[in-house]
Amino acid sequence: MFAPGQVVQLAASRTAGRVGELLGEGGQGSVHVVTVDGSPEQYALKWYFPGFATEAQWNALRALITRGSPSPAFLWPLDLVTAPGTPGFGYLMPLRPDGFTGMVDLVRGRVDTGFRQLAITGRDLAHSFLLLHSEGLCYRDISFGNVFLRPETGAVLICDVDNVGVDGATSSTVRGTPYFMAPEIVRGEAVPSTLTDLFSLAVLLYYAFLLGHPLEGASALAHEVWDVDAMTDAFGVRPTFVFDPADDGNRPVSGASVEQDNMLACWPVCPSFLRSLFVRAFTAGLAADGDRVRESEWRKAMVRLHDSVVFCASCGRENLADIDDDGQPVGPVVASGGQRCWSCGTPLTLPPRLVLGSHPVVLAHDTVLHGYHLAGRYDFSSPAAEITRHPADPDLWGLRNLTAAPWLAREPSGRESHIAPGRAVALTEGLTLGFGSGVTGVVRT
Repeated sequence: MFAPGQVVQLAASRTAGRVGELLGEGGQGSVHVVTVDGSPEQYALKWYFPGFATEAQWNALRALITRGSPSPAFLWPLDLVTAPGTPGFGYLMPLRPDGFTGMVDLVRGRVDTGFRQLAITGRDLAHSFLLLHSEGLCYRDISFGNVFLRPETGAVLICDVDNVGVDGATSSTVRGTPYFMAPEIVRGEAVPSTLTDLFSLAVLLYYAFLLGHPLEGASALAHEVWDVDAMTDAFGVRPTFVFDPADDGNRPVSGASVEQDNMLACWPVCPSFLRSLFVRAFTAGLAADGDRVRESEWRKAMVRLHDSVVFCASCGRENLADIDDDGQPVGPVVASGGQRCWSCGTPLTLPPRLVLGSHPVVLAHDTVLHGYHLAGRYDFSSPAAEITRHPADPDLWGLRNLTAAPWLAREPSGRESHIAPGRAVALTEGLTLGFGSGVTGVVRT
């Protein structure tokens, strides 16, 4: 479509750009690298195929550009682009940095990451869509094909933002991606909205942690031909969660596929609080007017998941501690003699926990707390506390104050002391810490 070096024109900035290599093609258009006169950075240009370069799309993009991105995670449109002598148009957006890989690679087992990084991915996805929805917008097409992640850190980027529109608008032709659409859209009863985005987000997070589809089990696999009618039945007319506690007719089928085996293996690894959210999302949340899990709830759960990691003393693998709101092992774990490592089967030793309200944090040698933990606000910009070890006794753990204000420490005996900025307090059973923001923590060992 474009010759290397072909000149394009940016509408708002009235500057020229030059087209570089082709990055790929999708259903709506092609994506190219572009250099812009006067800028040292490179950008991405999405150029629409004929039939998609409509006046409505131009106006929708212009509205998004004027509004600006609600979150840095979105590869948001920056300017409209035309090409002299070439019909149609496109838009300029940030170029995806090196080091990010498609979330589809994670789901298909082509890339590996840790539980903490995966929890950060889930947290940032939920937070980004919360910010988008809070502006009265819906994404319309949440799927793992539109998400990139950095495996080493869990950071995310969300592309294909040109489909974003006003919540409930009926003008868009975008219905979503098969396997991710809400049941009411599959049945043809609704258009994409914030409410249907919530269902798609739940499917995306389920794929991330269970590596399969929440509605694809025995009854879905029983269709002789997996065609549009079968998908409509399984995902729209008779959707049933594979781990529905009240209906076992659609359980994953061992040996039927990699995805089925993935779900059977991964479900027990998820802590009880995460399993409960998935059950709600795909039972009560199946109804168009049902109790769908909100972005803020997923975000809170993902932070707690990040703070639930415990390392196996035998093989060193990350595990997710199944503990209740008070930091104590969940009932069935106690009855079975303790939680065991998912990899080697060795009983796990539960480290000390700092319980912040109903949010228990499993403490490890590298634990860092942020404003989210100690000040009750969504803030992960800088550390507020960190775990330390006594230089003469590595078995004696402490928590160092990295804030600018003192903490109040109260021992079970009632003795109180102030922990000045830069100082650490020894973590002993029953110690209560007041962080001066209305948040308190209790140490459990």
